[in-house]
Amino acid sequence: MKTITLIMTGASGAQYGLRLLEFLLQHGYYVYLLLSRPAQVVVNMETEHRLPGRASEIQQYFSELYGAQPGQLQVFEREQWAAPIASGSGVADATVVCPCTTGTLSAIACGSSRNLIERAADVCLKERKKLILVVRETPFSEIHLENMLKLARMGVIIMPANPGFYQRPASVQELVDFMVARVLDHLDIPHALLPRWGEPQAE
Repeated sequence: MKTITLIMTGASGAQYGLRLLEFLLQHGYYVYLLLSRPAQVVVNMETEHRLPGRASEIQQYFSELYGAQPGQLQVFEREQWAAPIASGSGVADATVVCPCTTGTLSAIACGSSRNLIERAADVCLKERKKLILVVRETPFSEIHLENMLKLARMGVIIMPANPGFYQRPASVQELVDFMVARVLDHLDIPHALLPRWGEPQAE
């Protein structure tokens, strides 16, 4: 099974990242998880979760919540430079930043690598692995757009958190699932989270 690095930063839309984490763990994928400090604040604000402070405690929390198998989920500290994702020899099959702040977008575009979050994305780029950024901001400034264009030209998938409505969503959960489904599509991971365009709607 694939190993996916999931990075959650402090943009609104923590539900997207959490739903993606839930899906990956419940379907047997291995996950390396990183959360910025602002991401932990946003999770506590936007959801019913109250995350502990340490990576080891967060790992235990999500492993129990989503029924992960031993070793399936690894949560790293932001300065844990010995983590496998800090090196090209340990890079995951793909990396997703969901949600992605425009500050993180800028840091990745510049290759600053000031912490493990930025380094993990930098390694993904240099090793030519798939990198998906679920950017959550509106409106975009010229700086944001230039950074997205720069990364898109490198092969990064820029996926603003813009859920569609053709499936006639009846809940926030269905809007979240729309975006998670699009991320899974680009990870080449099969799912049945929503009907595809042109498919009959479920009654």
